[in-house]
Amino acid sequence: MRNPVLLLAILALGGCMNVSDMAEGTRYHMSDAGLLDHSDSRRVSNLRIQPDSFIYIAQGAFAPRGGTAHPRPNVIAEVAFDGFIEYFPMVRRARAPEGLDEAMGEARAVGAHYLLYTRFAKADDRIGNSDEWLDQEAVDRLGVDTGVIQIMLIETSTQYLIDTARIKSRGGLLTFHDSRPEDLMGPPLEQYARSLLGISDQ
Repeated sequence: MRNPVLLLAILALGGCMNVSDMAEGTRYHMSDAGLLDHSDSRRVSNLRIQPDSFIYIAQGAFAPRGGTAHPRPNVIAEVAFDGFIEYFPMVRRARAPEGLDEAMGEARAVGAHYLLYTRFAKADDRIGNSDEWLDQEAVDRLGVDTGVIQIMLIETSTQYLIDTARIKSRGGLLTFHDSRPEDLMGPPLEQYARSLLGISDQ
């Protein structure tokens, strides 16, 4: 009699949570504990836009504060493009950093509905491999990378700011080797693209 009851209990528990949910829960707790990469995204608005929206992505020329990181000048626009292209078929990015007025002019010229304007606000590239150790040789520089980016989503026809967001990311103890602050920005930018469509990660 005990075996059927035990089997029913296991099946009931198994029905409550599938393997992908358990894996996502494990990943969440490991990132929250600092073992894996972690990001915190704060949006001002919960506005959604249409999936056929044409988005032009640009990055300002602002060099990130911190002084320890020297990312490629247009890297956040490149990473944002990679995150958005899966969810918005009509997306284009600037080839180089642009001022806001210049980016708005180009977005309008190509017929974009929205300008996604990004800025790499802060970056701290800690020692994560032997080459970086040889360059810096400072024990206090060992650790995980961190970075902060800022985003503005602007409607091109009205120049109305419809959303702003701040994404703060940090590396994990198990993933910091050979990483850079810009490497942390792909997943949260892709999540931001999903959130603009109302797609939940839950």
